[in-house]
Amino acid sequence: MHLVVHADQRQFSVRDAASRLTGSGWTPEAVETHRIGAEPSGIAIATARSDVVESSVTLLPSAPALAPDAEHVVEADLPVPSGKLVISGPSDYPSQERFFSVLPGLYRARVSYVPADPPPTTWNEHEFGEHYRYVVELWPVATPSDVEVLRQGAAVWDG
Repeated sequence: MHLVVHADQRQFSVRDAASRLTGSGWTPEAVETHRIGAEPSGIAIATARSDVVESSVTLLPSAPALAPDAEHVVEADLPVPSGKLVISGPSDYPSQERFFSVLPGLYRARVSYVPADPPPTTWNEHEFGEHYRYVVELWPVATPSDVEVLRQGAAVWDG
């Protein structure tokens, strides 16, 4: 599923539709190293811009190969007990949320930050920061794991 998401406050989330994120996943390590805030109900993905951003969500049977053009790659668990994922920006109205059905269970989410051109939709040319496509790949797992950075990108973005 290809998406253009309004990443207001330089983030958007992928979470179980029956829950809400609290912001507790934004630890200092999450901000400085992981670039995702992992919580029991989902993940918040830090973006380089407070703007519309391109993303994709793909469901796979197993862990994929690392994207060779990704500058930063991180993985975290994503429980989806309801069988429905929601992808949204922090200030989206319910009508703006995007839904993705999966089998209920535990998934591993890999987020890859891939350099990109501006999205093919209205974007804020006055907002500073690089353009990335935020590639989210999900596959079912049997046991929980910690957040793991597979490829560390450049230093924290100015903001």
